Amino acid sequence: MTTFQINDTVGAIVRDRPALSRLFEQAQIDYCCGGQKTLAEACAQGGIDPQTFLTKLETWTNNTPALPTSEVNLTALSLTELMDHIERIHHAYLHTELPRLEKMVTKVAAVHGEKDPLLQQIKDVFLALSAELTTHLLKEEQVLFPMIRQLEAGDTLPSFHCGTIANPVHRMEFEHNEAGEALRQLRQLTDDFTAPAWACHTYRALLDGLLTFEQDMHQHIHKENNVLFPRAITLEHTKA
Repeated sequence: MTTFQINDTVGAIVRDRPALSRLFEQAQIDYCCGGQKTLAEACAQGGIDPQTFLTKLETWTNNTPALPTSEVNLTALSLTELMDHIERIHHAYLHTELPRLEKMVTKVAAVHGEKDPLLQQIKDVFLALSAELTTHLLKEEQVLFPMIRQLEAGDTLPSFHCGTIANPVHRMEFEHNEAGEALRQLRQLTDDFTAPAWACHTYRALLDGLLTFEQDMHQHIHKENNVLFPRAITLEHTKA
């Protein structure tokens, strides 16, 4: 049974079957910032045969339960419930993890920077990304998310200071793209988060933390770019 088509967008595929994000991660196919690309386009960009990858997706889907209990059916949530989920899972993670990773990357660069000059670049990229994300989270929590909650709660279209909810959404998407580029730099600079043989425990823990951070960011951005934001814009149009 054909479950997907090569002209389906990768964001829609992961939206409908979140567990498939594992296969996209393994193939290093961007399903968050690049979620609007079709499967054919995304595979071509990564030098992957789209039909072969499509078969892999279908095989996995046909042999795996539709919704593992550990995952959330995002499309069944209201916008408010979805934002609560994003804040509880992803924003809370970043508020805790960013300061920890900042300390680790600074320490590792200071101790081993002479032996591995790339560590200084890794530190610079991560610290800049962390600062941007800290501001980004505040914009979402204090501006955009309250606007979406107001939009969903009312019977009529609210009057927003920015004119339309699409304006801050597009800004958040732009910042997501910048974060995605920084994540790609971190993966490249760390040789896919691979520790050199001489790496100390802190260095290895840093790389493990950066890998987990990348995976969480991919899920985080996917949920906003491919689920929350399109639904919010559609809702605004229906109330206009």
